[in-house]
Amino acid sequence: MYRNAKNVGHYMIGKGALSQLGDILKPLRDAGRPGPALFFLDHCFRDGKLAARLPVESGDLLMYVDTSQEPTTESVDGYAAQARAFLSGKTPGALLAFGGGSTLDTCKCVGNLLTNPGKAEDYQGWELVKHPAPYKIAVPTLSGTGSETSRTGIICNEAKNLKLGMNSDYTMFDQVLLDPELTAGVPRNQYFYTGIDTYMHCFESLSGSYRNVVVDSLAEKAIDICKRVFLSEDMMSDENRELLMIASFLGGMAAGFVGTVHPISAGLSMVLHMRHGLANCYALSVQEDIYPDEYRDFMRMIERQGIDLPKGICRGLSDQQYTALYEASIVHEKPLANRLGPDFKKILTQENVIERFKRM
Repeated sequence: MYRNAKNVGHYMIGKGALSQLGDILKPLRDAGRPGPALFFLDHCFRDGKLAARLPVESGDLLMYVDTSQEPTTESVDGYAAQARAFLSGKTPGALLAFGGGSTLDTCKCVGNLLTNPGKAEDYQGWELVKHPAPYKIAVPTLSGTGSETSRTGIICNEAKNLKLGMNSDYTMFDQVLLDPELTAGVPRNQYFYTGIDTYMHCFESLSGSYRNVVVDSLAEKAIDICKRVFLSEDMMSDENRELLMIASFLGGMAAGFVGTVHPISAGLSMVLHMRHGLANCYALSVQEDIYPDEYRDFMRMIERQGIDLPKGICRGLSDQQYTALYEASIVHEKPLANRLGPDFKKILTQENVIERFKRM
């Protein structure tokens, strides 16, 4: 059976594109969509400098998203409640997100909760969202997660020890604005950890069983761009920051089923509360047997860019914590089977997976 695929409706890219956000937003404020705009900003922009550049009007809501940890079902429920209280029954003209994957995913998930009853945990899974969300605009200030073009909003469910997204066409952004000037001030290590996410979920997709020619083509191009960026002398040059935005954009559209990197990464996020990009790096660093070519290229990229990836992050953990790491990883059956087949548990035994964590 074929799936009827959906992509982002509109996109704009180029240096200084942020200055045209008001033009994009204006039609959404007109009679057809008279409600206020809800702006979601990464809490790193609390100094107000970015907000001062945005077309915020007196009736709009400006919310700063705490990205010190990854989005959780509880945090998404909290932001949704804040938005509902502000709206008082009105329909928002648009939701806008400024930040990396955590902020973008929070915006996407809150959008779903504004038009669908219940809590965030009710929609973790595939095709559970039944009603369209309000119009959503993504303005990434960090490249790599692909959240700006993917149909998933990733959230952590602490009670269930589960990291899983709201996977739905309704989760997708309607408009994406890519301005490479917005990534100029990103710390170097963070730029790498997040940017390399595109490389990882694209090669995982290409090495899996659930594929199609469109996804393959997008993933192959995104990988080519990532290699060009991360094997260059300066991954953060003006040209490379724009290229990485394009790679992330393409990678998000290509984000189908991943493989074994993201499940191991999810374990680190759930148990050690490690950020996604960094967790991906540690996950691949112990999978040289599963992805030998990609592991080799990844290590070259780290060396070329002078990135820190210190060993010993799992040193001193209890047996209970190692078991929790295993359980939070092995629960992701679809991606694990995508790479290793239906008998993946015979390869990734509890002993095998825990040994990998101990080598990090």
